[in-house]
Amino acid sequence: MNGFTKAMDKMKPKFEKIAANPYVSAVRDGFIAAMPIILFSSLFTLIAYVPNAWGFYWPKAVENALVLPYSYSMGLLALYVTATCAKNLTDYKNLKLPKTNQINPMNVILAAEISFIIIAIKVGKNGLDLTYLGTQGLIASYIVGLIVPNIYYACVKNNVTIKMPDVVPQNIAQTFKDIFPMTFSVALFWIVQIILNQLFGANLSECVVKVLSPLFHASDTYGGLALVAGAMAFFWFVGVQGPSIVAPAVAAIETTNVGLNQQLVHAGMQASHALTINCQDYVINMGGTGSTFVVPFIFLLLAKSAQNKAAGKAAVIPGCFSVNEPILFGAPIIMNPVFFIPFLVTPMFNVCAYKFFVQVLHMNALYNTLPWTVPAPIGIIVSSGFAGLSFVYVILTLVVDTLIWLPFFKFYDNDLYKQEQAKLAAEQASGVATATDDSTASLAATDKEAKEGITKDTNVMVICAGGGTSGILAKALNKMAKERNLPLHAAARAYGQHMDIIHDMDLIILAPQMDSMKDNLKEIADHDGSKLVTTTGRQYIELTQKPDLAFKFVVDSLEGKNEDK
Repeated sequence: MNGFTKAMDKMKPKFEKIAANPYVSAVRDGFIAAMPIILFSSLFTLIAYVPNAWGFYWPKAVENALVLPYSYSMGLLALYVTATCAKNLTDYKNLKLPKTNQINPMNVILAAEISFIIIAIKVGKNGLDLTYLGTQGLIASYIVGLIVPNIYYACVKNNVTIKMPDVVPQNIAQTFKDIFPMTFSVALFWIVQIILNQLFGANLSECVVKVLSPLFHASDTYGGLALVAGAMAFFWFVGVQGPSIVAPAVAAIETTNVGLNQQLVHAGMQASHALTINCQDYVINMGGTGSTFVVPFIFLLLAKSAQNKAAGKAAVIPGCFSVNEPILFGAPIIMNPVFFIPFLVTPMFNVCAYKFFVQVLHMNALYNTLPWTVPAPIGIIVSSGFAGLSFVYVILTLVVDTLIWLPFFKFYDNDLYKQEQAKLAAEQASGVATATDDSTASLAATDKEAKEGITKDTNVMVICAGGGTSGILAKALNKMAKERNLPLHAAARAYGQHMDIIHDMDLIILAPQMDSMKDNLKEIADHDGSKLVTTTGRQYIELTQKPDLAFKFVVDSLEGKNEDK
């Protein structure tokens, strides 16, 4: 087992570099920023088509009215993602520039959207074809969103601008400063569009889709789905947040398939594309990466070991809402060789079984998009439009997942139970009573010291992968600050949604799964003069469960005692 752990440790730094790559981050964060659009549009699809499962059909005029918001949200998704992707990369590029000579993010967004419109809209005999402004244009939107900020960065860094006299107000001078990079950006994609139209009679967005169509098809096969599921679990097991690497590679495919599935449902046909956003959320990651939905229940109900039973008790409620860090780090499962096989095999089985239900049994694929925190069994049923077979699928996966995890759990629990019994016997033999947990008392003794550590308005941000455990920790800190009447304010963010307020933070606390993003976030912290600290697995879970300990951790971090080395 030591050899296994060493091999995993050796792989981790390479995967962390991929996850922390600024271009991968910009694509991932840009897509995350656009998620409200997808959720909003799915609401109208739910209202319009879910009643069909019970034989009720809206009049055509009502159906068309309900679909209208969908058409102007999902139907223009690639245009919006162009902006969010460009904005996120611009934020990163600005860290490399002096604070007095920054790229104007709003101008980058405008230039990126103009450029994307040029390479996405087709002009035909029947007027304008807006197909590639929607989900089918996502790959092209990434291309534009990553190139335009680089053009602006090169121009700003090298002072390629129209220089105005010093007497000209700064806001007016900024307008002239943005002329060259906008011109270069739009001209580049305008020329690309002309060339592609002459050579192939197609725009850039259409060409990208045609080139990548084999990849789209392969990802929706049994092998492709199993690869996606296995890769997410493998990276997480190594200690790198799996979706941070895999999700950017498949996000465009998943979202495109959502759009295609909804079009099929709108036409009265079966939603047949398996790999969608909620397929990742509810099928591949049922209960969290590794399909751990049943695991906390197994630990709670079947454990003989006191440690495992406690881990299960702490993880059951969060796990129901796909916040599985308490069980991943509390058991632990991450980097624990005993659980390597079920952690990889379970999500692969779930997604292949799902593909069988869709392809062979003709169950609707998941075509509505709901928040990832909806309990997976409920999410599968609702997102499939209450397909009858979805109930069968949910029961099947819960039973099989339990059977996969159970033997590995029993082996681990029996071993841990023997260790606990041996320790207890040794303590009794030596006449030493079992130590009680006095952490609360010791923390109370240092309460005065902690209070003296917060003397001015202090802002703390906790960042985790999905905003689940970070929300628990931030809430506990705010409650503690209110009880002690201290000027401490904590906020929680999922990685990718942190840029809105991160520049105002005094302290940034990273959940253990965010360790791969440490270097990116440290650049921001150093740029803003704030402190950044990382946490280990069990330490972080303990902080979410013990507010006193979390508060002391914040005070120590602000004083530099916990600074990351």
